[in-house]
Amino acid sequence: MNTPPRKSCFAPVVDPATRVLILGSLPGDASLAAQQYYAHPQNQFWRLLGAVLGEPLAEQPYPQRLATMQGHGVGLWDVIAAAQRHGSLDSNIREQQHNDLAQLIASLPRLRLVAFNGQTAGRRQRQIAALGKTSLILPSSSPAHTLAYAQKLQQWLALRSALQPDH
Repeated sequence: MNTPPRKSCFAPVVDPATRVLILGSLPGDASLAAQQYYAHPQNQFWRLLGAVLGEPLAEQPYPQRLATMQGHGVGLWDVIAAAQRHGSLDSNIREQQHNDLAQLIASLPRLRLVAFNGQTAGRRQRQIAALGKTSLILPSSSPAHTLAYAQKLQQWLALRSALQPDH
């Protein structure tokens, strides 16, 4: 079998006001082609996060989605900086290099919660705990994770408490 192509993540979408950081594994082919986080039309990320925030994110143009998300204190990145992978399934990830999560987290003074979008990203949960940060593994927004949307949303709604404005 031929060597899988090497794929890389996007830059983090964060700012000093980030209160919740959502970490995925590595962008899939549709996202890489579009140069947008969660671009696959069947990925439920923008619909789930929109429901959490009370915003129609899935209906907004991509730059507005990011701005709205950040306006609510949510940031995005991936745990894997680069890896070899045929297709988009996390199970096909090989030869991975991890992002420096500690450095990013240290740059986010208001960070309250690190949420992992799925089990593959969630493998880094111990590292986040070692940094003294609270974390949560959410059901993956990927269409490959076949849990019903309503069941995913029920767990994603746990993000709301960490998004409350500072007092």
